[in-house]
Amino acid sequence: MIKQYWTKQRIWLLIFLVVVGIGALLFTSHNEQFYQQPIAKVISEKTVNRQRVKDQFDNVDHQYNQQLQVKLMNGKYRGQELTVQNTYSDSQPMDQRYRAGNEVFLTQLRKRGGKLTANVNGYKRDTVIVFLLWLVVLMLLLLMGRSGLFAFLSVVINALLFIIAIEIDLKQNGQHIMLLFSVLAIIFTFISLLLVLGFSKRMLATFAATVIGTFVALGVSMLVFMWTHERGIYYESMEYVTQVPRPLFLAETLLGSLGAVMDESSDIIATLFELKQLNPAVTRKQLFISGRNVGKSIMGPLINVLFLIFMVDTFTGSLLYIKNGNSWGYTYAMNMSLGTIQSLISGIGIVLSVPLVSLFGALLLGKKVQR
Repeated sequence: MIKQYWTKQRIWLLIFLVVVGIGALLFTSHNEQFYQQPIAKVISEKTVNRQRVKDQFDNVDHQYNQQLQVKLMNGKYRGQELTVQNTYSDSQPMDQRYRAGNEVFLTQLRKRGGKLTANVNGYKRDTVIVFLLWLVVLMLLLLMGRSGLFAFLSVVINALLFIIAIEIDLKQNGQHIMLLFSVLAIIFTFISLLLVLGFSKRMLATFAATVIGTFVALGVSMLVFMWTHERGIYYESMEYVTQVPRPLFLAETLLGSLGAVMDESSDIIATLFELKQLNPAVTRKQLFISGRNVGKSIMGPLINVLFLIFMVDTFTGSLLYIKNGNSWGYTYAMNMSLGTIQSLISGIGIVLSVPLVSLFGALLLGKKVQR
């Protein structure tokens, strides 16, 4: 079985990917000259002061003053050394400790009285990011082959489209954000399913169920918002918002629920397709019932996973709220409520997509009963 898996083609693919990975890591480890921002390597570090701090809520932390000896890796001062100061704490909420061997970005690099001065502005992380990206591509291509390649390609295309959509939104200052991201959601779905499933009945059924389920769920939620006058929805809790928050929140919810609905629809359609392969005479009614049963089995775990994904994003903020004397009710309202609403809307989409995808799959794949 191992010999059958490790064919000559896979071995050459592995060798090629390893060579590409080594080359990419070597490049990112020595690409400082391509950056305009000054980069330095920490030669040595020394903690010169330790201070105990305590706030009005009896939260105790320790703050450290760190002295870093660094060597510049690019720019006109390349090769020169200087000493920079860094302050970090045990909790490290907005700061971090640096160690010898780390590569860091510098800001405000200047020469005063013949002496270089600068401030530290975070790690240089491109090597780690490239390694993780290479690892993902390696696993996709080796384990999934052509399907993995198309899956990765769909992610790249969707990421580029997402960046373009953000640029368009910024130029329009959020005036048509719902229209823009609604069109983007449809394009996301079509491209992803086309590359992964190919243009087939499976793809058409999954596409129709995903789009209809997602937009109906969003429509139901907007009706509920109108009926309740959006009481209990605190859009002001959204961070760093420079546009009207309501349509931005709905656009977030649309894209967030799209992936879960597409995942569920793909699973159900894949099962119905396998049933059709095993029994070409299977009827539409049998396929519809089978699709519903599959949906019932994966619906609960999928909703819970989605809920955890939405809520884990608020975990650190919630701890900060509570540690600073806020009640659980206020913490939930200002930090967790929007995530809960997004989870509920996505749950509606997941539930609605079960009968939809089962129906479309049965109509396209099933055999009509002769009367």
